Amino acid sequence: MPDSRFFETLPSLTVAEIAARVGAEVRRGGDRIIAHVAPLSSADGGAIAFLADRKMAAALGETQAGCVIVSGDTVDAAPETASVLTSRTPQAAWALASMLLHRPIALTDAAARKDVAEDDSVVIEPGVVLGQGVRIGRGSRVGANTVLGPGVQIGRDCVIGSNVTLGFALIGDRVKIYAGARIGEAGFGAAGSAAGPVDIPQLGRVVIQDGVTIGANSCIDRGAYADTIIGENTKIDNLVMIGHNCVIGRNCLMAAHTGISGSVTIGDNVMFGGQAGVGDHLKIGEGARVAGGAGVLADIPAGETWSGYPARPIRQFLRETIWLAKQTSSKKAPKES
Repeated sequence: MPDSRFFETLPSLTVAEIAARVGAEVRRGGDRIIAHVAPLSSADGGAIAFLADRKMAAALGETQAGCVIVSGDTVDAAPETASVLTSRTPQAAWALASMLLHRPIALTDAAARKDVAEDDSVVIEPGVVLGQGVRIGRGSRVGANTVLGPGVQIGRDCVIGSNVTLGFALIGDRVKIYAGARIGEAGFGAAGSAAGPVDIPQLGRVVIQDGVTIGANSCIDRGAYADTIIGENTKIDNLVMIGHNCVIGRNCLMAAHTGISGSVTIGDNVMFGGQAGVGDHLKIGEGARVAGGAGVLADIPAGETWSGYPARPIRQFLRETIWLAKQTSSKKAPKES
C-alpha cells in the first residue's frame, strides 16, 4: 500500500462501485471489497490491478490481486480467484480507480518547530514551511523559504538550500540539496482514454540515501508505485532531471543537464557527461560511462563507455565519425575554370 505518511487511503469500495465510477464492465465478482491499488506483481486480495499489455499475460495469471482490470480479449487469462472488470483502456480505468482509493496528504496545517527538530542543533531559516509529520535530524539546516511537505523525513547533518520543495521523500544523513531543487513531484505518466489522456496517480516515494548531493534546480520525481532511489554518495549537478521509478546506484556522478527517463536502473560508479540523456526502462551497468551529449537508447553493459546519438560503444562511435569525415572531405568541389 502507499506510505501512510504521504498518502491518505480513502474508504473501500466494491468492485461494482468502482466499475460504475470508472466506466468499466463487471465480468465477475462485483461484491468484493477493494481497499487499495497495486501492480499485478505485488497486489494482494484487497487490491485492484490491471493488465494493459498482452505480453504480461503470465503475470496476470499469477497475480494475487482481488480484482483485475483487463481488456475483453484477456478475460480468460485472469485467475479464478479474482474479480474481473473489463475496459477498452484498462490502465486509464485503473488510474481513475487509484484516485477513488488514495490521495496525497495535503499541506493544510504547519507543524511547530518543537515537533519537527530532533534537538536544538537543527537550524530552520526564516520562511520555512513544515508539514505535519516532518522530522529533521540533529545538526541539519533548512534554508529560507523551503517547503517540507507532510511526512518528509530528513536525517542528520544535512544541508537543504533555500527555495527547495521536498515531498513524499525520505532523506538520509549528510545529504546536500542545493537551492531550488524539486524533490518528490509527481512523475510524468498518462494513459489514453476515450475522453483523452488521464493522469496516472504517482503513489510512490523518493528515497535519497546517505551522502548524496543534489544540485540547484534539479528535479527528482517520486515513483509511480515503487520508489525512486538515489544510492549512497551519488553526486548530481545542477539542472538534472531524474524520472519516476529510477534506481540509481552508489557513487554515481551526473553532470549538468543530464536527463534520466522513468524506470531506468543504473549500477554503482556510473558517470554521465553534461547533457547526456537516457531513454526509459533501460539498464546501465556498474562502472559504465556516458559521454556528454550522448543519447542512450539501449542497455549499456558494465564498464563500457558510450558516446554519440544514438549512443554506442565509444570505439565504434569514433570509427564511424572518422569514416564520415573522410567521406565528406574526399568529395571536393570542382575547380573553377
